[in-house]
Amino acid sequence: MKGVGPSLARTLEKLDIHTVRDLLEYYPARYEDRTRLECVSRLRDGQYATLRLRVTDVDARQAARRRLNIIRVAAEDETGTLVLVFFNQSWLKERFVRLRGSEIIVYGQVRYGQFGSEMNAPDVEVLAEGDSDPWSYGRFVPVYRLTEGLTQTRMRQLLQRCVQQYVQDMPENLSTQLRSDLNLMDVVSAHRAIHWAQSEEENAAARRRLVFEEFLYLQVALAQMRHAEGEGLQGIAFKADPGALGALQRTLPFILTNAQKRVITEIWADMGRPHPMNRLVQGDVGSGKTVVALGAMLLASRNGYQSALMAPTEVLAEQHFFNVERLAEDLGLRVDVLFGSMPVKLKRNALASLEAGHTDILIGTHALVQEGVNFYRLGLVVVDEQHKFGVKQRAALRQKGENPDMLVMTATPIPRTLTMTVYGDLDISILDELPSGRKPVKTHHKPLQQRSRVYEGVRSILQKGGQAFVVCPLVSDSEKVMARAASDLAEDLQQNVFPEYRVGLLHGQMKRDEKQAAIEAFRAHTCDVLVATTVVEVGVDVPGANVIVVENAERYGLAQLHQLRGRVGRSDQQAFCVLLSDTTSEDSSQRMAVMESTNDGFQIAEQDLLIRGPGEFFGTKQSGLPAFKIADVIRDVPILEISRAKAAEIVASDPHLKKQEHRGIREVVARKYREQLLETVA
Repeated sequence: MKGVGPSLARTLEKLDIHTVRDLLEYYPARYEDRTRLECVSRLRDGQYATLRLRVTDVDARQAARRRLNIIRVAAEDETGTLVLVFFNQSWLKERFVRLRGSEIIVYGQVRYGQFGSEMNAPDVEVLAEGDSDPWSYGRFVPVYRLTEGLTQTRMRQLLQRCVQQYVQDMPENLSTQLRSDLNLMDVVSAHRAIHWAQSEEENAAARRRLVFEEFLYLQVALAQMRHAEGEGLQGIAFKADPGALGALQRTLPFILTNAQKRVITEIWADMGRPHPMNRLVQGDVGSGKTVVALGAMLLASRNGYQSALMAPTEVLAEQHFFNVERLAEDLGLRVDVLFGSMPVKLKRNALASLEAGHTDILIGTHALVQEGVNFYRLGLVVVDEQHKFGVKQRAALRQKGENPDMLVMTATPIPRTLTMTVYGDLDISILDELPSGRKPVKTHHKPLQQRSRVYEGVRSILQKGGQAFVVCPLVSDSEKVMARAASDLAEDLQQNVFPEYRVGLLHGQMKRDEKQAAIEAFRAHTCDVLVATTVVEVGVDVPGANVIVVENAERYGLAQLHQLRGRVGRSDQQAFCVLLSDTTSEDSSQRMAVMESTNDGFQIAEQDLLIRGPGEFFGTKQSGLPAFKIADVIRDVPILEISRAKAAEIVASDPHLKKQEHRGIREVVARKYREQLLETVA
C-alpha cells in the first residue's frame, strides 16, 4: 500500500494490523461531531468545538520551573482570537511561523486562560488554498486507538487513503435477499461510512450492518457446531424410567425444588433423543446442581450405561465424590474416583473396575480423558465448572463411548447476552430456585481498620457453635505465594485472634490427603475456623459454616466474591459474609455495594458485566468469548438475537454452507472460527 513503509508497517503490527483487510476492519473507537463550525466569540468554557481560523502570531517560551517548552499560536476569525497551546513540541514553532497568514481547521476543548480563550493540544489541519472540503470538519471525524509512533492525523490519512483505494474490493458475503430482508447496507458502503460518515444516521446504519455480520459469523459457527455434535450425529436414545424421579427423591434428606424437577425433566427429554445431548445447567450457588447431575446419571445407569463426572480441581472432584457416593449407594449405583496424583495401585484398581463395567459413575479431573482410561459403556459425561472444556476434550470423550451425552454445569451465573456467545452451541437450563428454608446471606462491607471488631463478631458466632471461613487476600497469581500468605494468616489468627479455637488451613499447594483431611476436620467440626485461598471458591460444602470473612475483598471480582459467599448459608441458620476492604476506589466501592444489595447471582453477573465489560468478564484465562472488532454484547443484544435466528435458518437449510449464496460466509467462518470452535465440523 502506498505510504506504508517498513517502519510504519512495524508500528501497525503492534495494533494487529498486517493486511489491507485488517486496516479496513480497524474501526474507530469513537467519533467527534465536527459537523458545524463555531466562531471564537461564541465559545464556552469546557466546550469541544471546530473552528476555521487564520494564523496571526507564534510565541515560544521555556517554563524553567517545570522544564516545559510552551508554544502559543494566535489564530483568529472575524469575531476574535483563540490561543492554541502546545507543550514540549518545539518543532511546531517553525511550522506555525511558516503558516502565518494561512487558514487552518482546529478542533479541541476550550478553556479560559490568562490570554482569553485557549485550546491545549488541539487537532490542526492546514487548508490548502481554495480548499473548501477538508476532511477534519463538516462530518463525524473518526478517533482511532493508537500506539506509540502513530498520531491521530497519520492514522486518519492512512484510513482515508485505504478506503479510497481498496474498499471497493471488499467481498460481499451477505446475499441480496438477506440484506433486503433486514434493510442492511452493502459491505462497501458500510466500510466507507464507518470510517467517514456524512451524518449520524449514515454512521448508525453502517455500524448496524457490520455488527450484524460479525455476530452472524459466530452464530453460524455455533449453529454448525450444534449440528455436528448433536443433530448431525447418531447418539444414544435413553429409554424413560417413570420410577427414577421417585427413587431419587427417596434418597434425599430434602424435597427437590420445582426448578430441579423441571431441569431434570428437560435433561431426560434430551437424553431420550437419538442424538447426543449438549446441555448447560446454570445454577446459582447452593441451587442443587449435583442432585440434577445425579438424576441424569441415574437414568444412564438404568439404561445400562456408565457416567463420567469431571471437575477442574481435585478438591472439587473429591467434594463431588463425597456428596454423590452417599446418595448413590441407596440408588444401587457404584461410584469410583480417579486423579492423576492417586497411588498407582488405587489407580490400577479404579481403571480395571471401570473397564469391567463394575463402576457406574467415575468422578475425577482431566485424568478422565487420558489414554488408558477405558469405559465399558460410557453414555453420559458431566463437566462441572470447566469453562475451557472445549471441542477437543469433547471429541476425546466421545471416542470413549457411543457419542455420549454431554452435560455442562456452572455455578457462575452468566448474563443471557453472553450465553448466546460463550455457550451458544449448548442448550441451556437454569436452576433459579434455592432449596426451601435457606435464608439469604447477610453481607456487610467493613473498612480494614475495623478488622478487630469484625473478628469479635466472628467470635460471638463461634461461641454459639458456629464455624467460620476466612479467605486470605489475593496477593499473587502464584499458588506458592498464596499458600504462604494463607499459612501466615492462619498462624496469626490462631496465635493472636482465636487462641481458644481450632484454626485449620486449606490451600492449593497442600497434598491431596492433607486437603481432604482439612475439609473433613472442618465438616466434622473438629476445626472451628478454616483459613483458605480461593481453592474454596467452588465445591466445598460445609452446612455448619455460617460466616465467611474475605480479607482485602477489593482484590476480588464480583463473580469470585459471590462464589466465596456461597460457601455459607447452606443450612436453615442465618449466615453472614463480611467483606474487609481498605480501598475507596469507585470501582471497588461499586462492587461492594452490589454485594451488599443482592444475593441474586444473575443480577450480580449483569452488574459485573456492566462494570468490567465482556472482555474481562471471565478473566484472562477464559478462551470461549471471541474478540469482536465492532460488536458489543451489552449494547447490541437486539442485533445479536436477529443474527442468531438467521444463523439457525441458514444452517438448518444448508449445514455445510455449500450453496452459492453462503460461500462467502463459509470462508469467513472457516478463517475465523475453525481452529477455535469447529475441529469437529466437516
